[in-house]
Amino acid sequence: MQANPLTALAPRPPKPPAPSSTKAGRNLKTALPVAFGLLALVAFSVVWRIEAFVCLVAVAMCVGLWEAAGAFLNRGVRIPLVPTWCGAVAMVGATWTAREHIVGGFLAFVVSAVAVCLWRWAMSPARWAGDAAAGVFALAWIGFVGCFAVCLAAMPQGRWMVALLILMPAASDTGGWAFGVLWGRHPMTPSISPKKSWEGFAGSLVGAGAVSFLLTTLALGRPWYAAAIVAAAAVLCATVGDLSESLLKRDLGVKDMGSIFPGHGGMLDRIDSILLWAPACYAIMTSSIAV
Repeated sequence: MQANPLTALAPRPPKPPAPSSTKAGRNLKTALPVAFGLLALVAFSVVWRIEAFVCLVAVAMCVGLWEAAGAFLNRGVRIPLVPTWCGAVAMVGATWTAREHIVGGFLAFVVSAVAVCLWRWAMSPARWAGDAAAGVFALAWIGFVGCFAVCLAAMPQGRWMVALLILMPAASDTGGWAFGVLWGRHPMTPSISPKKSWEGFAGSLVGAGAVSFLLTTLALGRPWYAAAIVAAAAVLCATVGDLSESLLKRDLGVKDMGSIFPGHGGMLDRIDSILLWAPACYAIMTSSIAV
């Protein structure tokens, strides 16, 4: 039997991460230098050229899609990487071309989703539907939603918008971690994420509120109530984004989506909150309430 040329072209996803077996926390001695290094890389790209940040977004999307493909393999689902990678790059390019409007990215997503389905069907007509659906889901979750980061970067105050995009989830996570470690007693969702507590949620509000005041009010010149809305929305998105990925990881039977960042897991483990926050941040900062 002649080999399918599309199958030969398909890159290999990473080995599926190990099934969840522990609830241990991160190794801070390893995690902190990695976190500061990633923040420094983003800061350098934004200060040097905003286009460099857009390229970082495309790279992060492709790495995230690669990790998602490996995690889905744990359930026997094969996401076609070639069309999803090409689609992610096309969406970033189309979004940047349309500047601060998402319509270009959306049209590229629709075309990419069709390409994913056709590619997977051509590889194996017998069992293509489930794999194609997973590919379109990953493309929407990681690719299309990530395009809102490109929209923010293309805005007139793009550098500060990127700072708002990256630092708000970081402030929420840091405040939540600190309050949770010091005073955490009442779990929010013990069946999904046992380490999240209501005290940690309060800490997230405190941390996000402080950073939002500095960025939204002082740097971007928006009114105080816009800073309050940004803080509340960022904490909600960061919390829901993290819990949603926890549910997905539990369903896929993995502890982390990847392992490329020591002490952090994978790319998706780092950007899950940012992905949900990006469209909310874009909606707030382009609406009349933030003027």
